[in-house]
Amino acid sequence: MRYSLENPLSYIDSNLVGFGHILEGCRHNGVEHLVYASSSSVYGANTSMPFSVHDNVDHPLSLYAATKKANELMAHTYSHLYDLPTTGLRFFTVYGPWDRPDMALQKFAQAIVKNETIKVFNHGNHRRDFTYIDDIVEGVIRVLNRPASPNPDWSSDKPDSGTSMAPWRVYNIGNNRPVNLLDYIGALEKALGKEAKKEFLPIQPGDVPDTWADVDDLIAEFDYQSSMTIEQGVASFADWFQDYYKK
Repeated sequence: MRYSLENPLSYIDSNLVGFGHILEGCRHNGVEHLVYASSSSVYGANTSMPFSVHDNVDHPLSLYAATKKANELMAHTYSHLYDLPTTGLRFFTVYGPWDRPDMALQKFAQAIVKNETIKVFNHGNHRRDFTYIDDIVEGVIRVLNRPASPNPDWSSDKPDSGTSMAPWRVYNIGNNRPVNLLDYIGALEKALGKEAKKEFLPIQPGDVPDTWADVDDLIAEFDYQSSMTIEQGVASFADWFQDYYKK
């Protein structure tokens, strides 16, 4: 999300133009089911917790969020026009081994081992539904083998934002247990055996104070349940980090 504030056109190219090419590729090659990554960022200005796929999500707070919402809308048109089953998965703050170097956990870890200061936005009052990568993959695999189907009860008089009369669905994938940012950092400090130097800063533009995934639909339809606690997941990341970077 934060890089979209610096380079918005890169998100136009990748998330809109690029996704358009993916949809066209699916349409012309007989793809049976497109499963794509959406994001918890689509909830934007929503304050009702936990975030539900059945809530309206028309007020994004960043261009990144707007492009992910646009992906869901673009997918819907292809589901409607070409009967292409599409499923969007709204990932909630994914973390774990092999994450990108610009992601928060790896940036925190690099700073801690180098005895550098980490930036803690919103003065550490963020709550995030941190979701371990293995739990994300488990959800993706479960959804892959069951193409989205139309909701026969869908009505434009009382539209359901998570389903459609077309073969289109969206689901949350999250841990369903929000964690305070300082507790997340504390788990990393414990795993690395070193305390972080912290600089507390205001909330960033485009950011939201809290996220919390309602995963009831994923549980009911796919028997999905995340299993990794923050302490376990961060410790697993720290083991990988120290081995990979020889820290």
